[in-house]
Amino acid sequence: MTARCGWVKMTNPLYVSYHDREWGKALHDDRALFELLCLESYQAGLSWETVLNKRAAFKTAFCNYEISKVAAMTDAQLEDLLQNPDIIRNRAKLFATRTNAQAFLKIQDNYGSFDHYIWSFVANQTIDNPVINYKEVPAKTLLSEKISKELKKQGFKFVGPVCVYSFLQAAGLVNDHEVGCEFK
Repeated sequence: MTARCGWVKMTNPLYVSYHDREWGKALHDDRALFELLCLESYQAGLSWETVLNKRAAFKTAFCNYEISKVAAMTDAQLEDLLQNPDIIRNRAKLFATRTNAQAFLKIQDNYGSFDHYIWSFVANQTIDNPVINYKEVPAKTLLSEKISKELKKQGFKFVGPVCVYSFLQAAGLVNDHEVGCEFK
Protein backbone atom coordinates (compact mmCIF):
# COMPACT_ATOMS: atom_id res chain seq x y z
CA MET A 1 0.00 0.00 0.00
CA THR A 2 1.22 3.49 -0.89
CA ALA A 3 1.98 5.82 2.01
CA ARG A 4 0.41 9.28 1.77
CA CYS A 5 -0.07 12.21 4.09
CA GLY A 6 -2.81 11.56 6.64
CA TRP A 7 -5.03 14.42 5.41
CA VAL A 8 -5.68 12.86 2.00
CA LYS A 9 -9.30 11.77 1.52
CA MET A 10 -8.84 8.42 -0.18
CA THR A 11 -12.52 8.30 -1.16
CA ASN A 12 -12.12 11.21 -3.59
CA PRO A 13 -9.92 10.55 -6.65
CA LEU A 14 -9.49 14.32 -7.19
CA TYR A 15 -8.06 14.64 -3.69
CA VAL A 16 -5.66 11.72 -4.19
CA SER A 17 -4.51 13.00 -7.58
CA TYR A 18 -4.04 16.53 -6.23
CA HIS A 19 -1.89 15.26 -3.37
CA ASP A 20 0.13 12.85 -5.49
CA ARG A 21 0.76 15.07 -8.52
CA GLU A 22 0.59 18.68 -7.35
CA TRP A 23 0.60 19.47 -3.65
CA GLY A 24 4.01 20.43 -2.37
CA LYS A 25 5.72 20.24 -5.77
CA ALA A 26 7.87 23.31 -6.50
CA LEU A 27 5.81 25.39 -8.92
CA HIS A 28 7.32 28.15 -11.04
CA ASP A 29 4.72 28.79 -13.75
CA ASP A 30 2.94 32.11 -13.24
CA ARG A 31 -0.40 30.96 -14.64
CA ALA A 32 -0.38 27.89 -12.40
CA LEU A 33 0.67 29.97 -9.38
CA PHE A 34 -2.20 32.35 -10.08
CA GLU A 35 -4.66 29.46 -10.28
CA LEU A 36 -3.49 28.02 -6.96
CA LEU A 37 -3.66 31.40 -5.26
CA CYS A 38 -7.22 31.83 -6.53
CA LEU A 39 -8.25 28.34 -5.43
CA GLU A 40 -6.86 28.97 -1.96
CA SER A 41 -8.81 32.24 -1.78
CA TYR A 42 -12.03 30.44 -2.74
CA GLN A 43 -11.51 27.99 0.11
CA ALA A 44 -11.89 30.63 2.83
CA GLY A 45 -14.66 29.28 5.05
CA LEU A 46 -15.08 26.10 2.98
CA SER A 47 -13.42 22.72 2.64
CA TRP A 48 -10.58 22.06 0.22
CA GLU A 49 -12.60 19.14 -1.16
CA THR A 50 -15.38 21.55 -2.17
CA VAL A 51 -12.86 23.70 -4.04
CA LEU A 52 -11.25 20.70 -5.77
CA ASN A 53 -14.65 19.41 -6.87
CA LYS A 54 -15.37 22.78 -8.51
CA ARG A 55 -11.88 23.37 -9.91
CA ALA A 56 -12.66 22.43 -13.52
CA ALA A 57 -15.67 24.74 -13.58
CA PHE A 58 -13.59 27.57 -12.11
CA LYS A 59 -10.98 27.05 -14.86
CA THR A 60 -13.70 27.43 -17.48
CA ALA A 61 -15.28 30.43 -15.75
CA PHE A 62 -11.94 32.22 -15.44
CA CYS A 63 -10.47 31.64 -18.92
CA ASN A 64 -8.13 28.85 -17.77
CA TYR A 65 -6.69 31.44 -15.37
CA GLU A 66 -5.05 33.41 -18.17
CA ILE A 67 -4.11 36.35 -16.01
CA SER A 68 -4.58 39.16 -18.54
CA LYS A 69 -8.02 37.84 -19.54
CA VAL A 70 -9.14 37.57 -15.91
CA ALA A 71 -7.79 41.07 -15.18
CA ALA A 72 -9.91 42.44 -18.05
CA MET A 73 -13.19 40.79 -17.02
CA THR A 74 -16.09 43.22 -16.73
CA ASP A 75 -18.44 43.64 -13.80
CA ALA A 76 -21.18 42.15 -16.00
CA GLN A 77 -19.11 39.04 -16.69
CA LEU A 78 -18.42 38.58 -13.00
CA GLU A 79 -22.09 39.13 -12.12
CA ASP A 80 -23.03 36.46 -14.68
CA LEU A 81 -20.78 34.00 -12.85
CA LEU A 82 -23.03 34.35 -9.81
CA GLN A 83 -25.61 32.32 -11.76
CA ASN A 84 -23.18 29.42 -12.37
CA PRO A 85 -24.09 26.58 -9.97
CA ASP A 86 -20.85 24.73 -10.78
CA ILE A 87 -18.64 27.24 -8.95
CA ILE A 88 -18.62 28.84 -5.51
CA ARG A 89 -20.96 31.78 -6.00
CA ASN A 90 -19.53 34.25 -3.55
CA ARG A 91 -19.59 37.73 -5.07
CA ALA A 92 -16.66 39.03 -3.03
CA LYS A 93 -14.47 36.05 -3.95
CA LEU A 94 -15.38 36.26 -7.65
CA PHE A 95 -14.64 39.97 -7.85
CA ALA A 96 -11.44 39.42 -5.85
CA THR A 97 -10.27 37.08 -8.60
CA ARG A 98 -10.20 40.00 -11.04
CA THR A 99 -8.61 42.30 -8.47
CA ASN A 100 -5.94 39.69 -7.77
CA ALA A 101 -5.26 39.23 -11.50
CA GLN A 102 -4.69 42.97 -11.80
CA ALA A 103 -2.33 42.95 -8.79
CA PHE A 104 -0.59 39.88 -10.22
CA LEU A 105 0.08 41.73 -13.48
CA LYS A 106 1.59 44.66 -11.56
CA ILE A 107 3.92 42.29 -9.73
CA GLN A 108 4.94 40.75 -13.05
CA ASP A 109 5.73 44.23 -14.37
CA ASN A 110 7.67 45.23 -11.26
CA TYR A 111 9.54 41.97 -10.56
CA GLY A 112 9.70 40.24 -13.93
CA SER A 113 7.40 37.43 -12.81
CA PHE A 114 5.24 36.48 -9.88
CA ASP A 115 7.41 33.38 -9.58
CA HIS A 116 10.50 35.53 -8.97
CA TYR A 117 8.59 37.68 -6.47
CA ILE A 118 7.01 34.90 -4.39
CA TRP A 119 10.04 32.59 -4.32
CA SER A 120 12.23 35.45 -3.11
CA PHE A 121 10.47 35.14 0.26
CA VAL A 122 12.06 31.69 0.70
CA ALA A 123 15.43 32.53 -0.92
CA ASN A 124 14.38 30.43 -3.95
CA GLN A 125 14.49 27.19 -1.94
CA THR A 126 11.73 25.02 -0.59
CA ILE A 127 11.47 25.06 3.19
CA ASP A 128 11.40 21.39 4.26
CA ASN A 129 9.55 20.77 7.49
CA PRO A 130 9.93 17.36 9.18
CA VAL A 131 6.21 16.70 9.62
CA ILE A 132 5.44 13.58 11.62
CA ASN A 133 1.68 14.13 11.82
CA TYR A 134 -0.21 16.60 9.63
CA LYS A 135 -2.34 17.59 12.62
CA GLU A 136 0.75 19.27 14.09
CA VAL A 137 1.23 21.58 11.10
CA PRO A 138 0.33 25.18 11.92
CA ALA A 139 -2.44 26.95 10.02
CA LYS A 140 -0.20 29.99 9.60
CA THR A 141 3.39 30.99 10.28
CA LEU A 142 5.41 34.17 10.65
CA LEU A 143 6.36 33.76 6.99
CA SER A 144 2.74 33.50 5.83
CA GLU A 145 1.85 36.52 7.96
CA LYS A 146 4.65 38.52 6.34
CA ILE A 147 3.70 37.46 2.79
CA SER A 148 0.02 38.11 3.51
CA LYS A 149 0.80 41.69 4.53
CA GLU A 150 2.97 42.19 1.45
CA LEU A 151 0.33 40.79 -0.91
CA LYS A 152 -2.31 43.04 0.64
CA LYS A 153 -0.01 46.03 0.12
CA GLN A 154 0.21 44.98 -3.53
CA GLY A 155 -3.61 45.08 -3.76
CA PHE A 156 -4.54 41.41 -3.33
CA LYS A 157 -7.74 40.34 -1.56
CA PHE A 158 -8.62 37.14 0.35
CA VAL A 159 -4.95 36.51 1.11
CA GLY A 160 -4.91 36.21 4.87
CA PRO A 161 -2.04 34.34 6.55
CA VAL A 162 -3.93 31.01 6.64
CA CYS A 163 -4.76 31.25 2.93
CA VAL A 164 -1.17 32.22 2.16
CA TYR A 165 0.26 29.31 4.17
CA SER A 166 -1.96 26.88 2.29
CA PHE A 167 -0.75 28.46 -0.95
CA LEU A 168 2.90 28.13 0.12
CA GLN A 169 2.33 24.44 0.86
CA ALA A 170 0.43 23.82 -2.38
CA ALA A 171 3.00 25.58 -4.58
CA GLY A 172 5.93 23.80 -2.94
CA LEU A 173 7.53 26.81 -1.28
CA VAL A 174 6.98 24.90 1.95
CA ASN A 175 7.16 21.10 2.05
CA ASP A 176 4.78 19.85 4.71
CA HIS A 177 4.43 16.29 3.42
CA GLU A 178 4.63 13.87 6.30
CA VAL A 179 8.04 12.21 6.58
CA GLY A 180 6.57 8.83 5.67
CA CYS A 181 4.78 10.10 2.57
CA GLU A 182 6.02 8.60 -0.69
CA PHE A 183 5.01 11.69 -2.70
CA LYS A 184 7.21 14.36 -1.13
